[in-house]
Amino acid sequence: MKRILFLLFLLPFTLFSQNFKFAQVTDTHVGGATGADDLRRTVLDLNQQQGIDFVILSGDVTEFGSDEELALAKQILDSLNLPLYVIPGNHDSNWSESGANSFRKVFGAETFFFEHKGIQFIGTTSGPNMRMSPGQVPRENLVWMDSVFKANPDQKKPLIAINHYPLDSSLNNWYENINRIKTRNVQLALCGHGHNNHLYDWEGIPGVMSRSNLRAKEEVGGYNIITISPDSVFFQVRKPQVATENYWLKLPLQKINPNAFENVKRPNYDLNKNSLAKVVWEYEDHGDIGAGISTDGRSMFTANTVGEVYALDLRSGQKNWSFKTGGKVYSTPAYHNGVVIVGSSDHFIYGLNAKTGELIWKTEANKAVLGSPAVAKGKAYIGSSDGIFRAIDVKSGKTIWTFDQVKGYVSTLPTLADGKVIFGSWQNGFYALDQKSGKLIWEWSNGHANRMFSAAACYPVVVNNSVFIVAPDRFMTAIDLKSGKTVWREKKDEYRVRESMGLSKDKKLVLAKTMDGELIGVPNNADKMDISWKAKLKLPYELAPTAIYSNSKYIFVPSDKGLLTAVDPKSGETAWQYKISNGMINPPLVLKDRVVVSTMDGKIVMLTY
Repeated sequence: MKRILFLLFLLPFTLFSQNFKFAQVTDTHVGGATGADDLRRTVLDLNQQQGIDFVILSGDVTEFGSDEELALAKQILDSLNLPLYVIPGNHDSNWSESGANSFRKVFGAETFFFEHKGIQFIGTTSGPNMRMSPGQVPRENLVWMDSVFKANPDQKKPLIAINHYPLDSSLNNWYENINRIKTRNVQLALCGHGHNNHLYDWEGIPGVMSRSNLRAKEEVGGYNIITISPDSVFFQVRKPQVATENYWLKLPLQKINPNAFENVKRPNYDLNKNSLAKVVWEYEDHGDIGAGISTDGRSMFTANTVGEVYALDLRSGQKNWSFKTGGKVYSTPAYHNGVVIVGSSDHFIYGLNAKTGELIWKTEANKAVLGSPAVAKGKAYIGSSDGIFRAIDVKSGKTIWTFDQVKGYVSTLPTLADGKVIFGSWQNGFYALDQKSGKLIWEWSNGHANRMFSAAACYPVVVNNSVFIVAPDRFMTAIDLKSGKTVWREKKDEYRVRESMGLSKDKKLVLAKTMDGELIGVPNNADKMDISWKAKLKLPYELAPTAIYSNSKYIFVPSDKGLLTAVDPKSGETAWQYKISNGMINPPLVLKDRVVVSTMDGKIVMLTY
């Protein structure tokens, strides 16, 4: 009797399945040292293989997400004679000069869903898009998954899910993905990211990480050949042009236990019950939010990665208007004299009517505009990805001047001080331009060749005739505002600063958040990295590059897990905390006795305290 029941249990899957093979290639990193050559070898090898039905490329296709790298990867992959299904990884999106827009243009999409011989395959994007933080399945991907499953209602069909990241806390919202695929007959989930073969258990779902295609310290790279049989799945490493190894993993195909998450720690919001901060209103977007917030005193303005710029009523949180651009928006809209100025990855800078959202003007750049505008005296100063920094007339949209010597692309909010526009770029460029003419006053270099160390994500702090920056090289630097010469530059292993910084309300302390979740303060007149003030706060390991803002009462510290902390600037004590979501916090809007905060997964709240 038990044997009969067991066969009946397997029957639904057996009816939908046949023997077949497919290849999983991942982490090709075209643009890195050997990425292109290793991918060429793999494509040649795949074209010579017999019996492989299709190829899945599960992210980190490129090293830096540049248009040049994407074009090269596509050129190599165009010679593949097999169907290809591809999703981006964090390297394709986090440092992308196009705002992750070029990936979907080059490859046609950034998600996939198809059925092959009775098995469904679904692939989702993982981010983080344009921000250094844990991965995240974009909110619009989750909405897309809902629509796909609604259009394909048969929940008995076997499903294999693919994401670049593991479906665990590596993704801020892993549980959002898992909740959805558990409504189906999910058999296993595949990923890359970790560059090695490994078996996991993701809340009862067998999770398999595959090795990178890169050769690393070996003579050749490799990929996985995955064989599906009616009741099992086999994983074998294929060394291109060399050999296929014996299978390193065999798994049964069977119905998983949907309640297996009971022993997994999911996000907890209990601290909100006793928080001094209280919600005035909440808003949930249908896309990710990678922009900050501005206001005219009546409305607040922000944007999403669906490409929409919109206004919410500051008192109620109700949407007043929305304007659709042609690309994802990461630029924080700026308000000035009745106009909302914002850049989009569709290559345009827009001027919108702040009351109605109607288009007043738009100015075209040569590439995506990911930088945020700083505005003063009727001018908007904004960087883009075409190596050009622009000053634009807010009223007409006409370009006043351009500076065309920017190395790499700009994704930051420039700082305006002393008649200068100060900003960094993603090829280790750091500049001070004349606000009136756009002429270069000085350029500073960190001495690095690796662009990953660029001081391009932090918002530069200017105080006491010095420019302060932090960067992924973990140095804190003070630069002379007039000359651009280094005043001091220091790295402390016990205080691993990265990209998140700000200024205390009294301007006495330059604030920085460390990768270990500590908040430190350096006096603005210090001649070295003097940690004379430190908050009592101790967050877990932290990567959010979000700027730190202050008012007369609190220092507001963002986190990459949706936790906002208010710190007393005198004592360093934590006054209160509030968890908005499990996504990274964007630059908040700090008001007199309220704060408006958005998170990357599309949540916006107004808090009073």
